[in-house]
Amino acid sequence: MNQENIGKFIAEVRKEKKFTQEELAEKLGITKNAVSKWERGLCLMDMSLLNPLSEILGVSINEILAGEKIEEKDIEKKSEENIIKLTELVDLKSMKYGIIGMALFSIILMLISFFKDIPLHNIVNLLCAYNCITFLSRYKIRKDKNDLFIGIMFFIAVICNTIAFILS
Repeated sequence: MNQENIGKFIAEVRKEKKFTQEELAEKLGITKNAVSKWERGLCLMDMSLLNPLSEILGVSINEILAGEKIEEKDIEKKSEENIIKLTELVDLKSMKYGIIGMALFSIILMLISFFKDIPLHNIVNLLCAYNCITFLSRYKIRKDKNDLFIGIMFFIAVICNTIAFILS
């Protein structure tokens, strides 16, 4: 799901309909800044706005999600692509909350280890293992080689930390 393409498409169709950002925002019950952010590709709209947005702009939800006009013969193919991309987007959002949760959990563990004299390397190993899984999962979804590289580096850190623990 390409936010920039979606934003450009929304801007293009809005201008064709001769709406200002403010008029579109008013029809949707949101701020002009929200529409501006979509059109600049900074964020996506709340999914509950897809249907009203498609009705106001006179385009299909598929076209909004694809960020382009879709020919009749390509509708089924684009629908499937958009569903897959939406699923991936939901997975990434849930992963973000997991990362935030793990960061908070890590801080708590470090504080506990400080006051209870628990070796810090055990906590570091736990955090590296979690990050390894997180980045490799992200790689599976996004196919970004940076995620793969970072995931492998965390995996190496887990192996090294485990070996150091066994040898100590």
